[in-house]
Amino acid sequence: MHSSATVLAVVPARAGSKGIPGKNLRTVGGRSLVRRAVESARSAALIDAVVVTTDGDAIAAEARAAGADVVRRPADLAGDQASSESALLHVLDELEAAGDALPEVLVFLQATSPFIDPDDLDTAIRRVSEGHADVVFAAAPSHAFLWRVAADGSAVAVNHDAAIRPRRQDRAAEYRETGASYVMRTDGFRRHRHRFHGRVELIAVDPAGAIDIDDETDLIAAEATADATAEAVAPQITDHDPSPTRAAPALNGAP
Repeated sequence: MHSSATVLAVVPARAGSKGIPGKNLRTVGGRSLVRRAVESARSAALIDAVVVTTDGDAIAAEARAAGADVVRRPADLAGDQASSESALLHVLDELEAAGDALPEVLVFLQATSPFIDPDDLDTAIRRVSEGHADVVFAAAPSHAFLWRVAADGSAVAVNHDAAIRPRRQDRAAEYRETGASYVMRTDGFRRHRHRFHGRVELIAVDPAGAIDIDDETDLIAAEATADATAEAVAPQITDHDPSPTRAAPALNGAP
């Protein structure tokens, strides 16, 4: 593992999946989901190293073939009830136990989001490394009218006044968390043990690519998106000399 990484990307990819068996090795545009996540991270200019944490031999082999390091995840952190945070903390603990320096910025990527833009990652990393935010996550803008079903079965407006129907262009956008990426200060994450801490910002990403793979229907939609945008061509990954981006203390301070 790269002990000098200032910006480390971690991709949790466990072998088990009830919704889609072998989900992380399913392909979109001719590339497995775990490979797509690793290659997006490796294409970002500001990411120094990429680690896949997994309990699966086939996923580990695919991750290494894509250019990532691998941390084997213990069984108690790979079940349905295990949190993503626990997998990230385990990677950091393994680094520390090996005597490696911890990264200043941690990039959490989910392989279930097949269209992660490296430029979006670099933008988020800059916000964190330059001290403007403690956490920056990917979100897609939305102008949807949301409703909730009440206990009596009636429909209740959530984010709007049902009696007022403004035009789309007259409504401020709201943002849907895509789950694709979370960039955070490592020290704050270890202290709070949660991906959201301190000053949180979002980076707006293209809604067309904000697909999260939960079932077979999502895979079909992702494949159609890949075909429509020529995503079947793998990103160009070039070796670069990582330039350490030393993070200044967050302006608001980490709580």
